[in-house]
Amino acid sequence: MLTIIPVRGIPDIKKGDDLGRLLVTRLKEQGDTFQPGDITVVAQKIVSKAEGRVVSLSRIAPSDFAKTIASNVGKDPRQVEVILRETEKMVRMKGGHLITETKQGFICANAGVDQSNVGDRDSVTLLPQDSDASADRIRKTIHEITGRIVPVIVTDTFGRAWRMGHVNFAIGVSGMKPIHDYRGTKDMYRRTLKVTEMAVADELACAAELVMNKADRVPAAIIRGYKAPKGHGRAKDLLRPEEIDLFR
Repeated sequence: MLTIIPVRGIPDIKKGDDLGRLLVTRLKEQGDTFQPGDITVVAQKIVSKAEGRVVSLSRIAPSDFAKTIASNVGKDPRQVEVILRETEKMVRMKGGHLITETKQGFICANAGVDQSNVGDRDSVTLLPQDSDASADRIRKTIHEITGRIVPVIVTDTFGRAWRMGHVNFAIGVSGMKPIHDYRGTKDMYRRTLKVTEMAVADELACAAELVMNKADRVPAAIIRGYKAPKGHGRAKDLLRPEEIDLFR
């Protein structure tokens, strides 16, 4: 049986907070503990806050370029300036939307710069500088405290080309392979699969989001009952290289 357990009671996160220790404590307070095979899913927002990846727009002086873009897309020029600083490459700019490639390699809106669930209305959060390293730190802390080997996925909400609505994607992975490779195996009719690679870290991120309500202070969840692909993997394994990307 697959079970998704919300981790409740997590307070507003501040720079320097130990997320791994906090998750262990809150899970225990709700009458549970980490079990063998559990997978921890953590929202990017609290990871960014704990790592001090919060910027006050009052301290940002927008460039002329940022002001020009802001006038075209209808955004705060200070926020556009922060987006530009987090951007490696501009992919699309259309209809009030900025789609960028971040310095971490993700293709997403506004380089992941976000104002939602930030207490100060004049501040924005940035993506972690290295989300895989963030997942590593949380996983190691949980192991040190509990002795359990628990894979960790850091997630963020992305839009998708060709489909309406948003889903959670894995932007940080530790303790598991993010892709289940079926190539070379047989389907139910004994045909050899040649291209099927399932992005299980993304699927788990989506599943966890069902209980991680953004308005209910549930920025983490435990997935129990799924056998994660064993091995060492990174969220960067999920990024399609530009040379084989048909749409860039």
